[in-house]
Amino acid sequence: MEAAEGGGLEADLERRVMVAVKAAEERGYPPLLRAVEAARCVQERGLGLPNPELGRVLVSNLCFANNNPSLWKLLDQTMASCVVSPIHFRVTPHRRTQPEAYRLYLDLVSRYALSSLSVDAGSCRDKIAKSVDDALQLSDTYGVKKMDFGHAVVLFIMTVITSLIDCTIEDYGLRLVSTDKHGSVCANGGKQLMELDVKGNSYDKRNEHREHLRRTNALLAVEVAEKISSNKKTKAFLHLIHINMPEKFNSLLQRLQTIESNILTSESLLSLSPILNKLFMNIKKAMSTELLLNKHQLLGALADAGPCSLNSCNSSGAGRDACWIPIDILMENAMDGKHLYAISAVEVLTELTKTLKVINQASWQETFQALWVSALRLVQRDREPLEGPIPHLDARLCMLLSIVPLAIVAVMKEELDIHYPVNNGFLRSNSHENDGNKFSSRRHGLMSSLKMLGQFPALLLPPPSVVNAANNAATKAAVFVSNYKAGGNNLNVVGRNDSPIKAVGNMLHLIVEACIARNLIDTSAYFWPGYVGPSALSRDSTSVQDSPWSTFLEGAPLNGSLKNSLMVTPASSLVELEKMYHIAVNGSEEEKLAAAKILCGASLVRGWNVQEHVVHIVVKLLSPPIPPDSSASGVGNYLIGHMPVLSAILFGVSCVDIVHIVSLYGMVPEVAAALMPLCEAFGSLTPLSSHRSSTSEESSVYTVFSCAFLFLIRLWKFYKPPQEHCIAGRGGSMRMELTLDYLLLMRNSRIALQNSSPVDRTVNNMDPFYSSPSQPVYIDSFPKLRAWYFQNQACIASILSGLCSKNPVHQVANKILSMICRKMSITGPVSGNPSSNSSSSISGSPVSASEDSFQRPMLPAWEILEAVPFVLEALLTACAHGRLSSRELTTAEITRGIWKPVPMNGIDWPSPSPTLLSTESEIKEILASAGVHIKSCYPRGMPPMLPLPMAALVSLTITFKLDKSMEYIHGVVGQALENCATGCTWPSMPIIGALWTQKVRRWHDFIVLSCSRSPFSRDKDAVAQLIRSCFAAFLGPSVVGGSHITAHRGVNGLLGQFMSDQGVRLPIAPGFLYLRTCRTFHDTHFVNEVIFKLVIEWAHKLANEWASGGPAHLKSSRISLAAAASGVQQVATLGTCLLCIAGGVEMVQVLYEETLPTMLLSAGGEKLGGAGPISNILQGYAMAYMLILCGALVWGVGNTSPAYTSVFSSRRARVIGIHMDFVTGAVEGNIILRCDPATWKAYVSCFVGLLVKFAPAWVHEVKQETLRKLASGLRGWHECDLALSLLERGGPSSMTTVVEYML
Repeated sequence: MEAAEGGGLEADLERRVMVAVKAAEERGYPPLLRAVEAARCVQERGLGLPNPELGRVLVSNLCFANNNPSLWKLLDQTMASCVVSPIHFRVTPHRRTQPEAYRLYLDLVSRYALSSLSVDAGSCRDKIAKSVDDALQLSDTYGVKKMDFGHAVVLFIMTVITSLIDCTIEDYGLRLVSTDKHGSVCANGGKQLMELDVKGNSYDKRNEHREHLRRTNALLAVEVAEKISSNKKTKAFLHLIHINMPEKFNSLLQRLQTIESNILTSESLLSLSPILNKLFMNIKKAMSTELLLNKHQLLGALADAGPCSLNSCNSSGAGRDACWIPIDILMENAMDGKHLYAISAVEVLTELTKTLKVINQASWQETFQALWVSALRLVQRDREPLEGPIPHLDARLCMLLSIVPLAIVAVMKEELDIHYPVNNGFLRSNSHENDGNKFSSRRHGLMSSLKMLGQFPALLLPPPSVVNAANNAATKAAVFVSNYKAGGNNLNVVGRNDSPIKAVGNMLHLIVEACIARNLIDTSAYFWPGYVGPSALSRDSTSVQDSPWSTFLEGAPLNGSLKNSLMVTPASSLVELEKMYHIAVNGSEEEKLAAAKILCGASLVRGWNVQEHVVHIVVKLLSPPIPPDSSASGVGNYLIGHMPVLSAILFGVSCVDIVHIVSLYGMVPEVAAALMPLCEAFGSLTPLSSHRSSTSEESSVYTVFSCAFLFLIRLWKFYKPPQEHCIAGRGGSMRMELTLDYLLLMRNSRIALQNSSPVDRTVNNMDPFYSSPSQPVYIDSFPKLRAWYFQNQACIASILSGLCSKNPVHQVANKILSMICRKMSITGPVSGNPSSNSSSSISGSPVSASEDSFQRPMLPAWEILEAVPFVLEALLTACAHGRLSSRELTTAEITRGIWKPVPMNGIDWPSPSPTLLSTESEIKEILASAGVHIKSCYPRGMPPMLPLPMAALVSLTITFKLDKSMEYIHGVVGQALENCATGCTWPSMPIIGALWTQKVRRWHDFIVLSCSRSPFSRDKDAVAQLIRSCFAAFLGPSVVGGSHITAHRGVNGLLGQFMSDQGVRLPIAPGFLYLRTCRTFHDTHFVNEVIFKLVIEWAHKLANEWASGGPAHLKSSRISLAAAASGVQQVATLGTCLLCIAGGVEMVQVLYEETLPTMLLSAGGEKLGGAGPISNILQGYAMAYMLILCGALVWGVGNTSPAYTSVFSSRRARVIGIHMDFVTGAVEGNIILRCDPATWKAYVSCFVGLLVKFAPAWVHEVKQETLRKLASGLRGWHECDLALSLLERGGPSSMTTVVEYML
């Protein structure tokens, strides 16, 4: 009924309007008065103007039966008078049968398409939007669920331009291949989008005038499209489509590509080249619309500061290329052996690479070059002492030759995944790239960056242990070139090396081989100028031997000599790994054991070209498949058959370097999940003789369990509570540490992602070592491990509770105590107290005399571990009360400070006195070289003391063997010992270091350097000194004067430069010391404030240098504002890196939500600004740049991978939303600030400017109301372009706001 009634009202309106118009025409009224009469008819019906119903009436009567000039003039006048909105009007698609109407339509569209659009339509706005939507079917075409006025305007403009281009394509006889599911609205006659009266004349080819009109109409359509697209409003509207509906904008690009590809072959189109070029340029500008601040104003110059460049790059990392310091710091930080990563360094480096390219406004060539240079510096900067249980050169080479290439592979894959609608020509460079130079192609940029590495000969020198590998890579290239010149034709096939050619190589040759192995480049790189030079070739009478892997592929058995050769020679291809993996799974017992050792050898450590595959193989071998006929109760027995291989793998991968390499690939969660079944099974077995290995190399249940269990607890912070709260200056900030629960959550999330993503399944199925993901792993599936895990957490969190004598754990503890006490009674008196033996058992229970005093209780490992805390408690209590000699106490546990310190006097406990003073002196010397000065730790005249459990623990550890086979124990003991010393209020590390230097002299440098980290865990002043020293080392005496750029600042000044000789090289770079100590900083708020204030302080210094440049006529003595802005970027970049490394996501959140607001709200000594206008503005710019960069480094500037998002980016929307609400509230005056107004205005303008320029994806996550209020405030500051840019990036929901702003 309502529809019928509405149709009747519209028919009545049409009748009234046409009667009034005809009557006015008969009276000879001009078009203006006729329009007034039509408007009166509308108003008499109580309808507003402009009116959509009137528009439909006029258009439906325009052509064919009523196609006369007077009606066109009336329509013209109604548009000019805003009685009818131009977006109501659309000409019939039958433009070829009605060329006159089409010509008039083009004329009206040209004049009124934009000029008459207005938001002052009042109550008619919704009707207008619905009318346009119904007529043009915009909702269906563009997939908009709710069509408001803003969407209608933007999509109308897009439709008009698209329709005009479609008409041009059809009129010139071109064929459009479009991916748009709705097709062309005008092609092949078009789709009649309005109900029009088709009663016109037939198509008349005899009318020459009309044929000429058709031809000129095609030309005029292009001109109208160009005119509309040249309008500033149109560019803004098209830009909204480009960033919010990219697939729809791509359909427009496809149409333009169709025209462009046919220009040269069509004479008629060729004559349109000038106007088409203008049209193309307008579309390009709409695509690349950026924030255009007034560069003549100070804030405009700052927010539009120029990009960093590597054109004048040097190996020191100083000057303009210092903007790439985040890469150097990330890589050096990744070398800290005390910290393992749950996410792959490849993912982190990939996101960092994309982020820095955007922030630094760099080309891909510059970006990749920065990656290579930073990784080369990392290798040359092997400053760790050569001896000690820490990662060495192998981890650094892994970063350079495997992690970096894999990160570049991920970047390249993104380029392939991006759908470019235009394959070549005018649009390609701007559709997804902002390089604006010849390096727009990522692959081209990679090759250019590799060629540019020849400019850094000092960085390309290979370390001594890598010289042979570099020479082999160079020889391979030389032989290939020689064979090719001799008649070979295929650039991608490398034959066997039967030539006696020898060549001298460097790190570039290894880098190129790594890139070739991952299909980033091909072997044409061998022909690059200078890559294989004549001077590098020589003839050697000794023939080059084939790799043992070639012998292996030919079918040679894995005998002793071949096995040994394969263990020290890395594999170079997947074919070699596939065959070795097949043997490790299906071979004989001896072959499986040999294959396991080979895979854990050189291929895992230095098989850079296939390293990621070796890591996956080794982790996969830790989980042997359960046979189908194996019952649940027989799983443990089944694993016993795999004990030799499992033992070989566990001991092979437990060394420090390999554990760290596995961590760099993000495989820690997978390793943890693989170790849990092993620990559960072998820890539940009683170590009987039948459980020994059948191979010649002995292994037992205890040894396999011990290695697996110690390996497992190394993967998380086993010595800390699951959620440790670090007391901070203004409340508590929770520091996220790795826990076993978190590792399992990461692993299960990856499985869920693989199962849910078809792309991931396809990629993984192509991997020969891929297996279908198993079910999620939960700790509840392993009851023994779960019980110990909760017991360990309870022991850390509180003191032990007592046990009743009937408890099974009580009985096991008594057995262990009995063994210890009987052994001590055999070896000698244990104490002067005769009651010590009888009182050492828990609750005074009697000891069975039937057990042999030397026989260990044959119990499952889990039962022993469950009883160990109570045994330790009893022993420590006995020792504290003098009932047990400290010389016999060989193990301990630190609890909650209930133990008194004991003197390390050389009588009861070992004495550090012979080396304590020298150790403390060396520690102070190391710290002083880094700019940190501390007082002596111990008062003279008093013996050094340690808490009783600490004394017992260090006394135990100095009795351990120190051969390589015991590294799996050192990895746990070292962390526990250092954590205990760090958490102790008494300065313990110098004492521990002095004792250990007596024990292991070859570890002297490592021990002293480790002890030098201890003051920073409790001394805030030392932390502040170190941070200040980092700024001074990186920035030098001046951050802007070109004469100050030396090798003693920049990256080299901060992190060090050269590969160390034997011994600790002084001075120790402050940045290196900071990276090794920042995780021990407990007061993260304090660190945050120190760094932030230093950034502001340096910005003030730069402002003073800019303002006080000497006499006015000496312009060269005064630095430019651009140089000052560049200096601020360097300062903020360093502060950002130090802050993010110390606290990660949590620290950035504190910066946004607490540190910056507090500084802006504070008064007195904390007040910002007040030191002159330039200083105030540069301080605001420094704060803005630092906040944007902090967020960009931890959250990414755009969409990130699911794994990266789960760890880093998940909090971005919340933090940005809170901060934008704060900024908006202050701009509106709802929050009273105490800082200088110039500083505040500079901060807001620069923050918003940098936000929309570098991280527009963040704006999508801000509430629309907040964006509208902030844009309104910016307009009040006369920052109109900035306000518009902010609104444009607010997502599809902000379209109406942008339209209202523009109109």
